[in-house]
Amino acid sequence: MTPGTDERPQMSVEEFEELARRAPETVSLEFLDGRVYVKHGPIDIEVMQRPELALYPEQGLRIDTYRKGCIKPDGALAPVGYFAGQEEWASPVGVLLAVEVTSRDRDTERRDRQEKPRAYAYAGIPVYLLIDRDNHTVVVYSSPENGVYQSRRSFHYGSTVRIPAPVAITLETEALKDYAD
Repeated sequence: MTPGTDERPQMSVEEFEELARRAPETVSLEFLDGRVYVKHGPIDIEVMQRPELALYPEQGLRIDTYRKGCIKPDGALAPVGYFAGQEEWASPVGVLLAVEVTSRDRDTERRDRQEKPRAYAYAGIPVYLLIDRDNHTVVVYSSPENGVYQSRRSFHYGSTVRIPAPVAITLETEALKDYAD
């Protein structure tokens, strides 16, 4: 639960994991602050310029360092084969970048712009990339320290975005204009 709230969890992490195992393949779930969310499909973007890395869509991550949560980023960039042999809810330790696309629901402000950056920073994921469909921007969070990203840079769709080390790739965002309202 978010510190300072009186909301009770809908279920335990173990109960959520059982629910997620039984969900149809077409349904993707995540568990944040004791609440279950149904995920939307991500916008497909090409981020690969380094063949030793792979972008894993919807890979479940267990991020207990901030809260007891099971998060499925729209994409998790990690070394090729990093998730082989891991459970559905893997450790975020080897993840270099988490990608999220804002949802079109009332919770996106809190979840995608506030809670997830904190969770990913607490987990030590070096870069969080937020594709913000409401603001037509790409936001790059980097340099996590004590659960907070020390750097936050925002770019309009159409910009060339340099993702900092350890990712060190360039992202062309022109194609994201096709998804703008």
